[in-house]
Amino acid sequence: MRTPRRSARPRRYLMCPPTHFKVSYSINPWMDPDKPVDLPLALAQWEVLRDRYRALGHTVEELRPRPDLPDMVFAANGATVVDGRVLGARFAFEERRGEAAVHAAWFRDHGFAEVREPQNVNEAEGDFAVTASWLLAGRGFRSSPLSHAEAQEYFGRPVIGLDLVDPRYYHLDTALCVLDDTTDSEVMYYPGAFSAGSRAVLARLFPDALIASRADAEAFGLNAVSDGRHVLLPQAAVGLFEPLRERGYEPVGMDLTELLKGGGSVKCCTQELRSAPA
Repeated sequence: MRTPRRSARPRRYLMCPPTHFKVSYSINPWMDPDKPVDLPLALAQWEVLRDRYRALGHTVEELRPRPDLPDMVFAANGATVVDGRVLGARFAFEERRGEAAVHAAWFRDHGFAEVREPQNVNEAEGDFAVTASWLLAGRGFRSSPLSHAEAQEYFGRPVIGLDLVDPRYYHLDTALCVLDDTTDSEVMYYPGAFSAGSRAVLARLFPDALIASRADAEAFGLNAVSDGRHVLLPQAAVGLFEPLRERGYEPVGMDLTELLKGGGSVKCCTQELRSAPA
């Protein structure tokens, strides 16, 4: 028996077009500089995602790309916004460190009064996922465990640390997606990305979670965005569509195969602005 169809609520997102996207270095297992990027196709795929958000009633703000920062398209890594407060990013790799200042400047220029530059390495919504009450926080490849205490102190929300152990799932948003952030119970995740202890924590916190298969995780199906009803996810993650429908969600398949060459998909391209200036 299916759950009745769920309700969406309007969201605000920050995105950055892949005008200068390329894979000229490798900082995750998905990146191969020997595989050329079809830039016009990458831009077209990104525009379909942006336009789909708008068609669903959401607001999309755009960050101006810079030619010296080819990974800026992965806007989720630039900051975490909770209750209108902004915690910036501090990137693990030199190739991306310039993005942090661009994001911080955008927030200050757009009326966000509380913008903090972090002391510890964190890659923002790559490793922070927000539920109604908590922050789920990944660690193991990019973000420092010290960033968890810093985020908890700044946002005043409990932070639950989760250890990532498979380098293919180098950020939390490649292995877990919050489906309904008005609750503390609705997520989907891939157990194989996590340590044994973190799997036990997830099973305790989310006993009714949607468990993704290895095939769907490898298709980046957990790098998804939910507005509480519509779940935008890679169209290749075919095994997730029916389980989502059974839970009352509407899966929306997206083709971001060119951006996957950089190790990102729907969520990586999408930073959520959770409240912010009126």
